[in-house]
Amino acid sequence: MNPGLVRTETLAPPISTSRLLMPVLLTLTLAAMVPVFSVQVPPLADYINHLARMYVLTNLDNDPLLAKFYGVQWAVIPNLVMDLIVPVIAKHLNIYLAGQTFVVLVMAVQVSGCFALHYAIYRRWSAWPLVGFLFLYNNIMLFGFMNYLFGLGVALWGLAAWVMLREKPAAVRALVSVATVLILFFCHLFDVGVYGMGLLCYEGWHLRQKCLNGRKPPRNTVITEALAFGLPFLPVLPLMLVSPTMGLATDNYWESTGKLDGLYYIFQNYSDLFDLSVAALIIGGTIWAARTRMIALHPVGWYLLALGVVVFMAMPREFFSSWVADQRLPIALVFLLIGFVDFRDSNRWGRYFLYVFILGIACARFTSVFLVWQQLDRTYTDFRLSVGMIEQGSTVLVANADEPSGSDAFNAPLTHAACMAMLERSSLVSTAFSVPGKQVLSVKAKYRDRVDTADGDPPTVSQLVAAANQDRSAASDRYWNHWTEQFDYVYVLYTDNPANLAPELMKLVYQGPHFQLYRVNQASEEE
Repeated sequence: MNPGLVRTETLAPPISTSRLLMPVLLTLTLAAMVPVFSVQVPPLADYINHLARMYVLTNLDNDPLLAKFYGVQWAVIPNLVMDLIVPVIAKHLNIYLAGQTFVVLVMAVQVSGCFALHYAIYRRWSAWPLVGFLFLYNNIMLFGFMNYLFGLGVALWGLAAWVMLREKPAAVRALVSVATVLILFFCHLFDVGVYGMGLLCYEGWHLRQKCLNGRKPPRNTVITEALAFGLPFLPVLPLMLVSPTMGLATDNYWESTGKLDGLYYIFQNYSDLFDLSVAALIIGGTIWAARTRMIALHPVGWYLLALGVVVFMAMPREFFSSWVADQRLPIALVFLLIGFVDFRDSNRWGRYFLYVFILGIACARFTSVFLVWQQLDRTYTDFRLSVGMIEQGSTVLVANADEPSGSDAFNAPLTHAACMAMLERSSLVSTAFSVPGKQVLSVKAKYRDRVDTADGDPPTVSQLVAAANQDRSAASDRYWNHWTEQFDYVYVLYTDNPANLAPELMKLVYQGPHFQLYRVNQASEEE
């Protein structure tokens, strides 16, 4: 019996590949891409900051203004996949199109990984993995955690490869697994853990099956299999020891509040009413299909679900200085579990129902995202207009309004929008991702005290005013403490107030929706 399969008496007759599968797959793929290519900059919170880094990596050698501010320090960092892929694409496409291509690639790796894992388990193609399209636009994606999501897709493919090679020599599986682990390490450290969880559950089930069937393996075989499972993960230890990321090992904290939010992130986009309705439909449809025996979860899926709950509850909120560490796990479990679900109905009407259900909900979600992104794109267009008023090679400080207006869903895409000045004006931006151990981008020593190297919150306007009025000789490690001498421009985010918030210190240059651009007065006088 193939190790990926449940015993045949528990399965319905195999379902032949429907001629509708490929047309539906193509339709959903194109529909999922529409929001991404309908805007120049997908409004994902961290995305534009990452894209700005890609631009620096691509153009540092031929842009002296960028070279004045930035450098690149390549290191063993478990967060590099975008840095390795996008600059290569950007040699053939403009940086914006290169970024969009990477976003679509992330989606493709995830959905194809569901198909690969499902095929490895059941050895037949099925319409069921199309369910993955329902979860592509989740709140973890809206945060812009692209490396993590790309690695999630790789983990699905790696687990599928392990299952497909289960009857091959242990050495073969170990070699493929070590390659998977190394790729995952440079995608994101958390993805190594996701892959390890899947592998552990599959191997635990496989060993139990042999014991239940009275075929308890010899001790030598158990040791060999354990080594094939465990040895591929050993390279992670020396890699972490030489990685600057180890300097962030103490930046951890755990909290219970927000665990439910992590579950909601699976469905959350922009409208709670719409998202909760979609969640109710998906959960209700899944329960109905399970009760009517249309679907069944492979035993490995139950193991994975149990282990996932334990890990989710134990996992800290911040881990190695990575934000919402625990809240990223539920969406990973969803994609893994999709691969372990067997769609048992051999009746073609059951397949038609599945196609209609997935097409209807997925396209509704894609349309919802598309409509919101069109609104956000208008804000981004205004932001780009303001960026055009910034002088080339300027220094830009990002600040927050004292009393932010607007909703979190619409404010989040503005968080790093000022990094457009890196792409468009070769500027130094205070919020550019340049944390040692997290990114390869570095800021030259002369300007290092002007950027946030701790991924903290930007200052508020009142804090800037207070800093401007303090003793200039006073020592401070705040990067914005001497902002009136060190920055040319200030962006104030999350404000609709048209008034100049500090006329004695800066001049309003551009009023946009939810943001303002100021020219620092002292910087103007010095010139």
